[in-house]
Amino acid sequence: MRILLLSLSYLVVFTLGFGLGVYLLPILSAPPAPSAAEVQAAARDRMFTARFRRDLAGSDLFHWGEGVVTLTRDAIVFDGRLAPGPAYRLYLVRGVVETEEAFRRVKAASLPVGDIRTFENFIVPLAPGTPLEDYDTVLVWCESFSRFITAAKYR
Repeated sequence: MRILLLSLSYLVVFTLGFGLGVYLLPILSAPPAPSAAEVQAAARDRMFTARFRRDLAGSDLFHWGEGVVTLTRDAIVFDGRLAPGPAYRLYLVRGVVETEEAFRRVKAASLPVGDIRTFENFIVPLAPGTPLEDYDTVLVWCESFSRFITAAKYR
């Protein structure tokens, strides 16, 4: 009985430590977020604007974003907050996408724009000639766990 309780306690502590590590490592290793002035300057020549909201069907307590996302010819700029997590990637998508299942169906036809390395404000540069007009939604996806984080329809 004692060995069973010790084994169970080790398993619980290991699981808790692993979970905290997965959650905290991206926060601890994230570079400094762009300042409000940098975000405003990068968003100056906006073409499209949208809003990430917490209340999307695929968002939950650990997977969400809220704030304003601005698309320019040169970058996608975000003024707000994302739930922390590993390996976030920004995509341009056609159509309304609010869940993991919906994104999995259209991922192959979506355009990966770049990695997101901060959880408060970000500026993701666009490759020259990125066809923003060919898409209508910007989406944040966790590559490590294949999880939907947030999305916003910009046109």
